[in-house]
Amino acid sequence: MLLVGLGFVLQLLAVLCLLPVLVFAFRRSVGTGFMVLCLPVYTLYFAFGQFEHRFKGALLAGAVGGFVLGVVLRATGLVLGAASVGPLAG
Repeated sequence: MLLVGLGFVLQLLAVLCLLPVLVFAFRRSVGTGFMVLCLPVYTLYFAFGQFEHRFKGALLAGAVGGFVLGVVLRATGLVLGAASVGPLAG
């Protein structure tokens, strides 16, 4: 359960790191903002290619790293939790 909670916190960090990208995209145009909001692949393209911020590296590292680590930790926590209560649990 601890891994699932930690994974959730890391995914929340990833969302918070992408908020400046979303705000920047909507300030550029409404269409760009909706594309960043709705298309994850375009979000990465826009964040790496067109997003300008003095903390761009830290924000993108937090977003991508937090998302990947969060998914891995949540999946691991769920698998370990299911294994401890499964039919073959000792």
